[in-house]
Amino acid sequence: MEEEGNFYRTNTRTPKEREIYFNDKFFPHLSTLYNYAFYLTKEEEDSNDLVQDTFVKAFRFMDNFQEGTNEKAWLFKIMKNGFINDYRKKSVKPTHYSFDNIIETKDGDSNDENSSQDLDGVVVKDTTDHFKSMMGDEVTTSLERLPADYRQIIILADLEDFTYEELSDILEIPIGTVRSRLFRARNMLKSKLQLYGAKMGYKDKRNKND
Repeated sequence: MEEEGNFYRTNTRTPKEREIYFNDKFFPHLSTLYNYAFYLTKEEEDSNDLVQDTFVKAFRFMDNFQEGTNEKAWLFKIMKNGFINDYRKKSVKPTHYSFDNIIETKDGDSNDENSSQDLDGVVVKDTTDHFKSMMGDEVTTSLERLPADYRQIIILADLEDFTYEELSDILEIPIGTVRSRLFRARNMLKSKLQLYGAKMGYKDKRNKND
């Protein structure tokens, strides 16, 4: 079977029924898939190509999808695998890169003109514009400063609402690793936001001694 799916179901639909089912179940996730594609590629044109490739594969291998499970999670895994395969094809030493390594490398490839200064003067890549409608600027900046593996799991868990099981399948890591990584990521983000608040002069209203 193809790698994009773990389940097989015999195709009993007519071509028209397949098209209707696909449009109804998968196309509603177009916008959020583009957000994730932009997070992965950092380029608008590459994002569009990755989204298109993902939907082509999803339609082609739609019979691998287990009905009743999360369509968005399945699409995200197809996108992630497509992104990795495309990167490895272009890489001189493809076997030396894990998914997290690739994300870090893509961050490093971003142009300085697309970067911004955070509160400590450290350059951070302005790659989460597409998430700013869901988060404030301070959260976006703090999120960008997290290591790639922690930043990604925050996006997938807290913005895309994937379960531990779905995250384990998408990222291909054990559920125990998902839990520990997400716990650490949230604590790291909390610490950075507290630092941001202190630098901006915000006070914790829970502290009654002030």
